[in-house]
Amino acid sequence: MKTMAMLCAALASACAAAQTSSVTLYGTVDLGARHGSGLTAANAPAAGSTRSLGSGIHTTSRWGIRASEDLGGGAKALFQLESGLNADTGASANAGKYFDRAAWLALQSGWATLALGRQTSTLADAVSPVDPLGMRFASFNPSIGVAGLSQHGLGMQFGSAGSTSGSYRLDNALKFTGRWGGLTARAMWGLGEVADQGGALSSRGLGLAYAARALTLSGAFQTFKDANQRTLDGATLGAAYQWGKVRLAANAGRSKAETAADRNTVQRMLSAGATWALTPQSDLTAAYYKVDRTRTGAADDGYGRLVAFAEYKLSRRTKVYAELDNTRWRNGFQGAANKARATGLSAGVVHSF
Repeated sequence: MKTMAMLCAALASACAAAQTSSVTLYGTVDLGARHGSGLTAANAPAAGSTRSLGSGIHTTSRWGIRASEDLGGGAKALFQLESGLNADTGASANAGKYFDRAAWLALQSGWATLALGRQTSTLADAVSPVDPLGMRFASFNPSIGVAGLSQHGLGMQFGSAGSTSGSYRLDNALKFTGRWGGLTARAMWGLGEVADQGGALSSRGLGLAYAARALTLSGAFQTFKDANQRTLDGATLGAAYQWGKVRLAANAGRSKAETAADRNTVQRMLSAGATWALTPQSDLTAAYYKVDRTRTGAADDGYGRLVAFAEYKLSRRTKVYAELDNTRWRNGFQGAANKARATGLSAGVVHSF
């Protein structure tokens, strides 16, 4: 009886602990067939056409682990590890970082959260709730690539991104988030960790968002340094409004980068779009993006891009989709040997768990 009592006590203790902590395995797998004219399989400008099986056309394929532990008194410990993957090949999306999308630990108490590790910038956080496509087709979406700086195209590392192609996520970063009702404020500091170089590869950002009933407003500013103390400044501002079955959204982004002595690159992005919940199972989404680029010593150029999605929910976790896009390059942005107009057509399925 004594042994049984001890066992029951141990089980009760384990159950109590289980009620105050949780670990969740989650993920998304997205695969679709795609035909592109004037685009490569990676959706870069091209002279010809290609057929491909793509991962992440609708939603970026990824898997991750998140956990929460109740520390008592309203305080929690949180962590998240998330890895992007190419579901068409089984390879990691980032060969140099396994948990390339998130690797952070946080403490939360009441209205305040402090997170440490690899995490999204304040620009990325600000774009997310107001992107007209709802963050679909991330590798092809100018809200993410240009306003959020996921694909700044500058060929050098700005901030502790661990990449020369984008600064959407930063290593060795601290982010403070405060929430008061519908108001959310963020402050971020990315540590460059370059010996004897002061602020090299460092970053600082501020963000502010407000959500009440049908309206969402979201904006942020962030500055990044490269290894030579050159600066990339980015800002974004947007709004979304739920009008019955229709969600309207628009956002704008601007960045200015010092790429060499007395040489700058300025990029601007404007977008607008809508999602119509046609039925409880089906949605139609369309968005237009306009990108302008100005570079020292080069002609101004850019492009306009229209993207549309139709999707049908087979269940709470699985949906099928069709996608259509049209890009018109301006002033040779695509390169002299490539088509001045590009089109794409995709169809696929996405499952979340």
